[in-house]
Amino acid sequence: MTSESPTPTDAADSAIGPPPECPAHALGPGGVHRLYGPGAADLRSLYETLREQHGPVAPVLLHDDVPMWVVLGHAENLQLVRSPTQFSRDSRIWTPLRDGAVKPDHPLMPHIAWQPICSHAEGDEHKRLRGAVNGAMTTIDFRSLRRHINRYSQMLVNRFCEEGEADLVGEFADHLPMAVMCELLGMAREYDDRIVHAARDMLKGTETAIASNQYIVDALGRLAAERRARPGKDLASYLITHPAGLTDEEVREHLRVVLIAAYEATANLLANALRMVLTDRRFRAKLNGGQLTVPEAVEQSLWDEPPFSTVFAYFAKQDTELGGQRIRRGDGLLFAPAPGNVDPRVRPDLTEGMQGNRSHLSFGGGPHECPGQDIGRAIADVGVDALLLRLPDVELACPAEELRWTESISSRHLVELPVVFEPREQQDVFQKPSLHALPRQRSVWEISTGDSRPSVPGSAAQPPPPVPVEPALPPEPVARGGAWQRLMRWWRGY
Repeated sequence: MTSESPTPTDAADSAIGPPPECPAHALGPGGVHRLYGPGAADLRSLYETLREQHGPVAPVLLHDDVPMWVVLGHAENLQLVRSPTQFSRDSRIWTPLRDGAVKPDHPLMPHIAWQPICSHAEGDEHKRLRGAVNGAMTTIDFRSLRRHINRYSQMLVNRFCEEGEADLVGEFADHLPMAVMCELLGMAREYDDRIVHAARDMLKGTETAIASNQYIVDALGRLAAERRARPGKDLASYLITHPAGLTDEEVREHLRVVLIAAYEATANLLANALRMVLTDRRFRAKLNGGQLTVPEAVEQSLWDEPPFSTVFAYFAKQDTELGGQRIRRGDGLLFAPAPGNVDPRVRPDLTEGMQGNRSHLSFGGGPHECPGQDIGRAIADVGVDALLLRLPDVELACPAEELRWTESISSRHLVELPVVFEPREQQDVFQKPSLHALPRQRSVWEISTGDSRPSVPGSAAQPPPPVPVEPALPPEPVARGGAWQRLMRWWRGY
């Protein structure tokens, strides 16, 4: 049966809402909830309110009261992304955009505007562009990737390990994904604090977001030009030389999508996984006791705190029905992992762990499923593991209730994660992370004389007193560990 709730298209034509100073301003025309403004300060609570009122698919309003649907149910989200004959990523068929209700300066236009990239393409064009991206991804050597992640993790920890305190968001989680992605794309020399700031600034939508976006576009343009002339062994080169024959613009835009999407998603994933380990003592006890592995901890984080709350957007290609709602041709729908992952029909008890279950929505699904999800998992797995090996006594420096997030329709980003630990020396970034720094290794040309005390002028050199020699004990056998431990050391790149 079709619900009689007003559709997004109908909501735009309803009566004018209350004035901004009225408490009811959280509701827009026709009593439809806004996903922005004062009523959307806590989107998690709002999604549950919408679920109670409308079921698994609910009408909402974007900025400027542009109508949209948000998909709240787990099964309905999967139906949305797995039905390319009914729903498209091409925003050019979106009714509010065609009717001029969405202005060029709309705050969400960078997310919604159509671009010549695989995320927005369909049919043969999607196969061509996505084939090039997938082909480039298959060239990644994940053992080498994990070595890069470990090396950059050590570099970042070395920056603050002697201080005894740090912000694991600003000094670790925000930097590690960008460093690794720059390495993978073939632009390791571009990695610095500036490109991290530019990516974060662009995603926040600040007044300088356009300039920050241009900085990244320029860097990727230089990379594409260099690799077009001199291909190497990196993602940019494989994308350029792929038989799909991508143009310079297509190469640059796909590099931008891969870089920014992987950065934002993985930075959020890494920060959330670290927060979970630091704030849930039972969770950390299971991790320390071997009852839970770091990859399993990461998967739990993907269930509870997906890197993207919603994804813009899908558009109905024909009149249809989804979750009991009548969807008209040209309506827009938000794919929403955050409310979908806590759908009571799949998670009746949110306190129960989802160990071994990867059916969350964090990486999407269908033809547009995230192609770089294994990269994100690897960065989070190795990054968390390396940090805890270096700083096993790390503790949260404030009550968990004082942690703050910046929240938007698309994502929920942890502002900071302050921690304290026992100060430690820096370590060689190419060594396996450990609790104690390795002692300085003696050079091959250093010869010990047995006595380094300075001689006193005019005194005869006295031989050192005899040192009693204890009976030598037979050497203990070196423990090599079981086959599983040796396999894990090899997999982690040590």
